[in-house]
Amino acid sequence: MKLKLILFSSLLIVLLSCQEKEVATTTNYSEIADQMEKSLKENLLDTWYPKAIDLDSGGYLSNFTYDFQIKDDAQEKMIVTQARHLWSNSKAAKRYPQEAHYMEGAKHGFEFLRDKMWDHEHGGFYQLVSRSGQPLLEKSPLKTAYGNSFGIYALAAYFGATGDSAGLDLVIKAFHWLEEKSHDPVHKGYFQHLSQDGTPIVRPEDTPSTSDLGYKDQNSSIHLLEALTELYEVWKDPLLKERLEEMLLLVRDTIVNEKGSLVLFLQPDWTPVSFQDKSEEEIMKHKSLDHVSFGHDVETAYLILESSHVLGWKNDDVTLAKAKKMVDHALEFGWDNEKAGFFDEGYYFLGEERPRIIKDSKNWWAQSEGMNTLLMMAELFPDDPWDYFGKFEALWKYNQEYLIDHEHGDWFAGGLDKQPQLKTADKGHIWKANYHQFRAMKGCIDRLRSW
Repeated sequence: MKLKLILFSSLLIVLLSCQEKEVATTTNYSEIADQMEKSLKENLLDTWYPKAIDLDSGGYLSNFTYDFQIKDDAQEKMIVTQARHLWSNSKAAKRYPQEAHYMEGAKHGFEFLRDKMWDHEHGGFYQLVSRSGQPLLEKSPLKTAYGNSFGIYALAAYFGATGDSAGLDLVIKAFHWLEEKSHDPVHKGYFQHLSQDGTPIVRPEDTPSTSDLGYKDQNSSIHLLEALTELYEVWKDPLLKERLEEMLLLVRDTIVNEKGSLVLFLQPDWTPVSFQDKSEEEIMKHKSLDHVSFGHDVETAYLILESSHVLGWKNDDVTLAKAKKMVDHALEFGWDNEKAGFFDEGYYFLGEERPRIIKDSKNWWAQSEGMNTLLMMAELFPDDPWDYFGKFEALWKYNQEYLIDHEHGDWFAGGLDKQPQLKTADKGHIWKANYHQFRAMKGCIDRLRSW
């Protein structure tokens, strides 16, 4: 399977062969896998599809109420959400080939990306369009590397599922557009903010200090890494391989700091944006630019190992060690020892050795990504003192109790133990779909069944 990782050192190979996958001898792996498959198919995918297919205007509907009714609003469409739905339909079409509506949904979504979200004059994907596909440049005047990364991610999955050469043609065009417009030939990586013609935005001097305009960042970087990894699986291009290797090394060795956490925002030369020497009031004012994001750290641990695997980097002890450091840091400082789950935000205040939790909510995507990474670490380090499998089981239990909506389907936006009001919050919007949950549960199910 895709995420059946290469075991990165001979020591681990010997260890795991001796263990015979006995991560926890009393656990029925197939039982957990069956629970998750049922949740994935019946609670998540069946809730979203085909209901989210916009038969009137193309693409996918984004906005749904807490009980999963289609909202009677503008239903604007963002490239990130449209791409994630295309990715989900493409992966579901491969996983459940007997259900034709996934393949139909994937082709439907591809046509919207190709015909409406792609800028046929300047190239690149628009960030936001109306329901019918008209660019909303007053609301969203810039293109982003982040948005385009998800376009690439989805199109690669679509081609992998369908073999449609039109999908490959468009994803290659998108990759080369990013290469020409967004790639930084001097400091490497990609500029995040771009004008409509693709010119990188240089941070103006009068930019508010709380704005991320003109910065590079971890979020676009890790998802570019993710997208290039998905593309390299279906298109073995030498320049693509070079950029994938470049992004893996940048994320692993530059964006991840010495503590094992991601720097959120950086100058174009990769100097970290930090407010640590400011007052606590100033730090909290700017915390969107500078904090510890435990969810992103755990997600990135998985992504760098996946990229190393797809690149064929055998015995890659450096990436393995960095991934473990990131997960261990998140468990030590960001894990809820009472109910389980990863807190949203921490901060290393000057002179303090431990980060303080500055936001103790537990958002849905971090908990889903956490399961996938913890189970991967349990396979790689079955006897580790952190007991990754035990943490995985605790997180799966937490998600079932506080995040999965067993009445109306899908997941709440955050754990109800911390945010009970989210029980009646919208289930879908342009920043919330199902890709995190789908990818995480799919990865967990496949790994459990391989044991």
